[in-house]
Amino acid sequence: MKTLVLTEKPSVAREIARVLGCSINKNGGIIGNKYIVTWALGHLVTLAMPEEINPQWKNWDETTLPMIPRKFETRVIGSTSKQFNCVKSFLKSEEVVNACDAGREGELVARWIIDKVGFKKPMKRLWISSMTDKAIKEGFKTLVDAKNYNRLYDAAVARACADWLVGLNVSRALTCKFNASLSAGRVQTPTLSLIVEREKEIRSFSPKTYYHINLKAYGSVFVLYKKGNPLSIYNKEETIKLISELKNNKIICKEVKSTIKHEVPPLLYDLTTLQQDANKLFGFSAKYTLDIVQKLYEHYKYLTYPRTDSKYLTFDMISTIKERLLNGSYGEYVKYVNEVINKGISNSKRIFDNSKVSDHHAIIPTEQKCIPGMLESDELKIYNLVLKRFIAAFMSNYEYVSNAVVLECGDYEFRTSFTEVKNLGWKVLYDLSNECNKPLVIKKGDTVIGELSYKELVTTPPERYTEATLLYAMEHAGKFTSNEKEKVALEESSGIGTPATRAEIIDRIFKAGYVKLNGRSIHPTEKGIQLIDLVPSELKSVSLTAQQELSLDKISKGKLNYHNFIEEMTVFTKELTNSVLVSNFKFHHDNATTHKCPNCGKLLLDVTNNFGKSLVCKDKECGYKKHIYKLSNLRCPTCHKKLKQIGDKESGFFQCECGFKEKCESFFNHLKESKQGMNKKDVKKYLDKQEKDIPKHNPFADYFK
Repeated sequence: MKTLVLTEKPSVAREIARVLGCSINKNGGIIGNKYIVTWALGHLVTLAMPEEINPQWKNWDETTLPMIPRKFETRVIGSTSKQFNCVKSFLKSEEVVNACDAGREGELVARWIIDKVGFKKPMKRLWISSMTDKAIKEGFKTLVDAKNYNRLYDAAVARACADWLVGLNVSRALTCKFNASLSAGRVQTPTLSLIVEREKEIRSFSPKTYYHINLKAYGSVFVLYKKGNPLSIYNKEETIKLISELKNNKIICKEVKSTIKHEVPPLLYDLTTLQQDANKLFGFSAKYTLDIVQKLYEHYKYLTYPRTDSKYLTFDMISTIKERLLNGSYGEYVKYVNEVINKGISNSKRIFDNSKVSDHHAIIPTEQKCIPGMLESDELKIYNLVLKRFIAAFMSNYEYVSNAVVLECGDYEFRTSFTEVKNLGWKVLYDLSNECNKPLVIKKGDTVIGELSYKELVTTPPERYTEATLLYAMEHAGKFTSNEKEKVALEESSGIGTPATRAEIIDRIFKAGYVKLNGRSIHPTEKGIQLIDLVPSELKSVSLTAQQELSLDKISKGKLNYHNFIEEMTVFTKELTNSVLVSNFKFHHDNATTHKCPNCGKLLLDVTNNFGKSLVCKDKECGYKKHIYKLSNLRCPTCHKKLKQIGDKESGFFQCECGFKEKCESFFNHLKESKQGMNKKDVKKYLDKQEKDIPKHNPFADYFK
């Protein structure tokens, strides 16, 4: 009997199959002499829906809430049932290797499939942090008993059941109570609450004008201080009066203080900090960054496992650093890598610390030789971020002299500062050499003559979140509570959500219409603001969510019983559901039109999404819906944007915002002529053949590889 290797994705399966010498594609798997490698497509099995557990829960009715299953059941996902049956047919093997992603969700993907099939034979676990041939081979040499990860599986099931209880019950309660399509979640709602509370702060903010007094001398600007702080004056007349008084006082240099300072290299990347930097520098969304870094891990094998919350490496990796630096670097980076190697690779605890690595270490380059020409522009941007951070970690500190100049003027002081770079160190990688200021030629006791003036300033509200700052707020949610115990809980649990789920959570609140993007700033919609007013305060709490994540972590470490956690979540769900159902709040549709439903007479809602635009009755039980237009996959021949299809294909027409307009029948005729009579099936065959005929890789890149 062969050993079955179960992976999470087809792309991973192909790589592992190649390394294991499996080459025969058959029935959803790749077969070799010793191994069969098969795959899931993400989740093939999930928790059963309410109506599948209890027929009474099919109707969305307040009387059926809360829905508390006696036992959580799983079901095969219909859309991927074919692949499930393929995996099931292979699960006759004597032994199975779980090669799904090395994390909580990966454990859940494999175990639910295996439990659903009823497989009871021995199982091993592959736990690797990179997809290089070397890592895969070493991983298969050091397979461990899958029982070692039973607690991690318990934590994964606990998370899924908690999300089922809270998410489905509260979402159904909100929808039934307020007759609107509303949803809430254990992590989603506190995240939305951060955005809404920030918006309320901004809207209630009243700007105030204030003034700073400056002295221009020695080609620099000195700011007026009093008692160690910049002096802000909120009255213009007082400002002018004070300037007159200062003109009568002698200004003498009180102190010129020079301090040598060092700035150590930044810590290595975990997923959240990488997503933050990608958003700040390139405007990438958290999900887009995760997709790219996942591809760099799986497909190119240039980076290690991305879904990590650690910024450190383990001590046993020291021997691999030289190879990673040499193979990962290219172009201008080679010079700095050689300097690092010649100097000697540091084993600093800022880089290597076993106590700060749980499941996976920081994101760093693998031993795979990097060929930058193989990468697309955005992929190269992300790879360079990781590469620079990795090289910088082993470079010398940034050294500079900080010069503080203090001028005395009666009871007041004027202050300024400038820096002189001694050694750029790691900052040479980031081209920050322009941080140095022009030195001031001044010494203690000098009399200073300069020009006094004032600067009018206005207080500003807090800035709206970007994806970068929202990710930071989610990770460091402790600052949103004054309770010290809660701060500790938030710090231990790394805030709300996990590095692997935060991008998905942010993406979900965008798709639900609770927030929208304006430039890089996240703005809550009226629907999102109302939802936060409607949901119980307990569900909005970042502290409570963090404590729940901390409980899941304790389950994975055997410090908390899974059943006790589910009992707590059941009680919590009952309280939340009841709180929604007895609420006196009213929900107002911000997308209501003046059109009335032809069936029930209630107002129709204007619903616009990725699929098009429709008029929908506000009463969900009525169910009336009228399509205004749908967004097709066909492109405008003028500007190449997606065309709107208004009406059906027989009598309707296509329209584009650039002004193009043509009847559907006429458009399809022109399209057919341009394809030389080929129909859709013919075009697909042609493109498939073309793809096979064209070489996959750049021949020069293949040669140098």
